[in-house]
Amino acid sequence: MTVGPRAVLERAQKMRVPYTLKQGQSRLFHQLPSGLNMEVIAQKGVVDKDPYERNSENPPLVFVHGSYHAAWCWAEHWLPFFSSCGFDCYAISLLGQGESDAPAGSVAGTLQTHSGDVADFIRSKVSSPPVLLGHSFGGLIIQYYIANVKKHQTLEMESFYPKLTGAALVCSVPPSGNSGLVWRYLFTKPIAAFKVTRSLAAKAFQTSLPLCKETFFSSTMEDHLVLRYQELMRESSRMPLFDLRKLNAALPVPSVPKGSIEVLVLGANDDFIVDAEGLNETARFYGVSPVSVEGVGHDMMLDCSWELGAEVILSWLTDLRI
Repeated sequence: MTVGPRAVLERAQKMRVPYTLKQGQSRLFHQLPSGLNMEVIAQKGVVDKDPYERNSENPPLVFVHGSYHAAWCWAEHWLPFFSSCGFDCYAISLLGQGESDAPAGSVAGTLQTHSGDVADFIRSKVSSPPVLLGHSFGGLIIQYYIANVKKHQTLEMESFYPKLTGAALVCSVPPSGNSGLVWRYLFTKPIAAFKVTRSLAAKAFQTSLPLCKETFFSSTMEDHLVLRYQELMRESSRMPLFDLRKLNAALPVPSVPKGSIEVLVLGANDDFIVDAEGLNETARFYGVSPVSVEGVGHDMMLDCSWELGAEVILSWLTDLRI
């Protein structure tokens, strides 16, 4: 069992259903300039038998979750997987989520504040340019981060946003936000639109097992796992990640020159939230071809076939080093 620092052990838990770390993982708290603490679940890359083959060339991986999730959603499968492949991994819980402190106000933050918190952690704790991996609204936060890195480079300013080796957008909300997704559902799939609205906006996924399963997972996901993750999701989000009305007014995110950063756009064929057009919009924005994984739902990092998406990302990461 990994034992954390004393300060972590004595810290009052914010989630009534705490997430138990896996072997090799540690829970840290990064203090932001505001004085608020952000939860980070870390897992260092495992040294291979031959140290010369190891991960000195592997970029660190920093994972950013979406709404109703926290750092634990990466710690379940993907942190052990990527650390076993030699990557140092850090999964953060955005403010107001998981075990992170909550800011004053009714929402956790904005694209600017959330991406700034990610940047502060990277600048303070990550020694070399990382790969950022974001899921759902976490992917939109990363898109905003990328735009700010490129903006400051263009203006030849010292950037508050550290450079990246690349970014992987996993079932990400597209650059224009979720309004296009909502309208397409309303006109083409009204029943699905009603279910998504009931599930997410009314938070019915928190109490309905069938709705939680349909929203986030594939049909083959076992009910006992859905119930476990449903409970963690319910506890993870103590306040909304964004004010969606203000968020949509600030979109789309600023564009960047195509090919200026290595980006993987990864989606799921059974995604109930981000449709194929949303996936294609994000890919067009970055001038890349999207990859869609068969047999997994929106939460591909937690689904029963979680390794399918992880293998795609690992192959892409390997190509980054060539």
